[in-house]
Amino acid sequence: MRIAQVAPPFESVPPARYGGTERVVSTLTEELVRRGHDVTLFASGDSRTAARLIPLVDRALWHRKPPYKDLAPFLTITLGCVAKHLAEFDVIHNHLDYVAYPLARLAPSPMVTTLHGRLDLPELQPLYRAFPDLPLVSISEAQRAPLHFANWAATIHHGIELDEFTFSPRPRGYLAFLGRISPEKGLDTAIHVARRVGMPLKIAARKPLPYARDREVRQDWRYFHEDVEPLLDVQGVEFIGEVGGRAKDEFLGGASALLFPIAWPEPFGLVMAEALACGTPVLALRQGSVPEVVRNGVTGFVCETEDQLVEAVGRLDEIDRAACRADAECRFSPGAMAERYEQVYECLLGNRRSTVTSRAEG
Repeated sequence: MRIAQVAPPFESVPPARYGGTERVVSTLTEELVRRGHDVTLFASGDSRTAARLIPLVDRALWHRKPPYKDLAPFLTITLGCVAKHLAEFDVIHNHLDYVAYPLARLAPSPMVTTLHGRLDLPELQPLYRAFPDLPLVSISEAQRAPLHFANWAATIHHGIELDEFTFSPRPRGYLAFLGRISPEKGLDTAIHVARRVGMPLKIAARKPLPYARDREVRQDWRYFHEDVEPLLDVQGVEFIGEVGGRAKDEFLGGASALLFPIAWPEPFGLVMAEALACGTPVLALRQGSVPEVVRNGVTGFVCETEDQLVEAVGRLDEIDRAACRADAECRFSPGAMAERYEQVYECLLGNRRSTVTSRAEG
């Protein structure tokens, strides 16, 4: 198949450090190439891929210094670039969310969209009622619940590059937090849990972005300064910053457990799968996709409260780290993800052929 993968221009594919969507796009793209497909990746020019790369911008926008004040124009640039090539593909796979929906109506080939974010916002209801025909892929069953009426083609859990993560049977006695710093990720809760159990906490986190005009960014900075920064001076708490590649592998593999105390409907949570690939159990609050990713009592513990997270740390000897790795290999491999997407692509192409045939016969 001739497949287009359309990534946001904000981060490179794959990202050097933080960037869940871009990491998934990379894993899927490279696996599709390995499986013999003709794949074109629309992404920033500093991306690395075995596919044909069509650069949307010369360098990922989040790495520009000084930063642009408004990134919205670059989404228009992205759509314009994709529009030039619409006729070249059998299937177009959109990772830009709803901004590409008008373009999907004009494309001669089917466009499928994987939704990477939260869907429980009220303004999304009229949007998806206006585009009921567009095929969508959810990354967890929990994610799609607010939009049960949408045109869901499948739920496909993310895959990770398992070769980038080393099984570590013997942790080094610390708890880990990996993610961006924002209220919904619960870093303050992770620090409280570590202090209560008397274990060191290592924090590999991305600070909020430098876009003061964005309301959510301002909220993230308030959270950092008011709720997190005062806790970073506590003994046993080590702020590392962003990690990637071998550093992330060692960081996750050395942890006794990954703390994932989220306070929002997490659509998937890639770091949970990455931790399991290292053999590291996940201790998480029951939000969004968590019960789909973590097998309670087998690969970690799904908890309801901070108190339960504290109790779960004391039960880590019940978890077999080899079982965590085996679960990641079975459920979150690149092949498992790509095979499911191939099925979606083939179904869309079959539906398109049936529609064309029916029109011709009519």
